[in-house]
Amino acid sequence: MSRRIFVGDVQGCRAELERLLEAVRFDPAQDQLQPVGDLVNRGPDSVGTLRLVRSLGGGGVLGNHDVHLLRVACGRRSLRPNDTFGDVLEAPDRDVLLQWLAERPFFRDLGGVWLVHAGLHPRWDDPAAVLAACDPIEPGDDCDFAIRVRHCTPDGGRPKHDDPPPPPPFAPWFQHWRGRGAPTIVFGHWAMRGLVREPGFRGLDTGCVWGGRLTAWIAEEDRLVHVPAERAYAAFGS
Repeated sequence: MSRRIFVGDVQGCRAELERLLEAVRFDPAQDQLQPVGDLVNRGPDSVGTLRLVRSLGGGGVLGNHDVHLLRVACGRRSLRPNDTFGDVLEAPDRDVLLQWLAERPFFRDLGGVWLVHAGLHPRWDDPAAVLAACDPIEPGDDCDFAIRVRHCTPDGGRPKHDDPPPPPPFAPWFQHWRGRGAPTIVFGHWAMRGLVREPGFRGLDTGCVWGGRLTAWIAEEDRLVHVPAERAYAAFGS
């Protein structure tokens, strides 16, 4: 039976991703690999992660670190002190990897499961249509929301900071989606909150790059699988 295997924020932790795929017995001939975004940055092997996911026919969506890499690569942004994706920029297959990454959408409707990196705006009745118009190279409010939101108001207003949690009317974005009859929404981007397993929602960022775990959710089995990080590759919140 074909399975859809969703994986939380990898962020260059290729070794952990390989161990996780072994743990779920991933079969590239049958299974779908669907990362939640942020394949690169902060971890030790961004280029290896991209090569691995691409070689396995991975799908997935763009995260904020992926978008940052694409904008740096085309000269729209500068490298930051904590960026660790220089291996991608210097790789002989750089152009192939960047083109593949840029082809990832901001949103996927996978038949009973929606996939987005951070979250969905409470006012979006059709997230697929809204986010299909987004260009990863061009900054825009809609794509920024999809790859960065954690807390928001019922009309989509975002706080200046998410830590400490802002007071009402701000709430975790997914609280505004409860009861709307949407498919199960899978997301990442929120290592501080950690695993979210609630009816209709699976949050899979369990902070591997910070020394936590890398998590997979197998949709057809409604089963979570974790592997521990080999070490902390970055200081939390850096």
